[in-house]
Amino acid sequence: MNTTTLKEVEYEQPEGGAVCSTKYAWARVPPEPAPDERERLKARIRRLLKEKNAVMVSHYYVHPDLQDLAEETGGIVSDSLEMARFGRDHAAQTLVVSGVRFMGETAKILSPEKTVLMPDLDATCSLDLGCPIDEFSAFCDAHPDRTVVVYANTSAAVKARSDWLVTSSCALDIVRALKDKGHKILWAPDRHLGDYIRRETGADMLFWNGACIVHDEFKALELELLIKEHPQAKVLVHPESPAEVIALADAVGSTSAILKAAREMDAQEFIVATDKGMMHKLRQLNPGKQFYEAPTAGNSATCKSCAHCPWMAMNGLADVARVLETGANAVHVDPAIIPRARMPIDRMLAFTAALKNGQPAGALVPHFGAA
Repeated sequence: MNTTTLKEVEYEQPEGGAVCSTKYAWARVPPEPAPDERERLKARIRRLLKEKNAVMVSHYYVHPDLQDLAEETGGIVSDSLEMARFGRDHAAQTLVVSGVRFMGETAKILSPEKTVLMPDLDATCSLDLGCPIDEFSAFCDAHPDRTVVVYANTSAAVKARSDWLVTSSCALDIVRALKDKGHKILWAPDRHLGDYIRRETGADMLFWNGACIVHDEFKALELELLIKEHPQAKVLVHPESPAEVIALADAVGSTSAILKAAREMDAQEFIVATDKGMMHKLRQLNPGKQFYEAPTAGNSATCKSCAHCPWMAMNGLADVARVLETGANAVHVDPAIIPRARMPIDRMLAFTAALKNGQPAGALVPHFGAA
């Protein structure tokens, strides 16, 4: 009989935004269904999506089955920015968000009238865990002259304490526009992404000291050795990675930017430094090209993530079917904080939509200035 096991996960807990201590969380490891059960589950989910007026919204890092099924049934596979936009704009009354908790919360903030279900409500994120609201709020209070910009990988309460929300696909544009208007930035929670943005924009930035357990484990020395093995390969790196890894990249960017680079760059081989869940979509969209996983520190016995988020791995077909049938695992966000949490998200979505339509970034900041 298939049983779910538990995995202990280490993550960093900043104290006062600076020094980190090691904390421990856990993640469930769902059993992989047998081939015949897998097909039965997919058929059941397809039927339930129609019956419940529901749509699947899946992240690039979840199991390939959840990515493929989302697209096959009219849903989306994307990064957190497009997941948020798609869920808000889709006509379905129920959103099934396969990813981690902050993605489900963001969907609920943007669509409080909709039912938002998740395969597992305990699927969290080291960046979210490492940025608790009380400590973060005190950090913000100590620096009232700074515009608070937070990454999407945060709780609803942290979003409600911020002025702007960003994802890795729009962070550079938004911070650069704020900097050009004279804003000093308080950034949270990922220190590697924050430092990358600071280097690229020259903005005055003060950092919360969090890290993603996946990207923090990529190591420059091991990556250099892999580059020597594959000298023709281009290196694609997510900006949550350490600076010395980013320095070896041919392209740096969000999951969507990595997909674009793999499609457009003149190369047949790529080394990819992001969650290995991304490999499915990269290979699917680029047949004939070779993709190699960038090495992490340690091996399966000693690495924290081994390049796959343990909480993303908690999403499975059986739980998608279960929540659609029962309505279990509905995401709830305190109604009292939804209006304030929505403000920075709406600013981000309005900014990126206007930028896409050709408006200059600088013109977008005064209207959406810091709260």
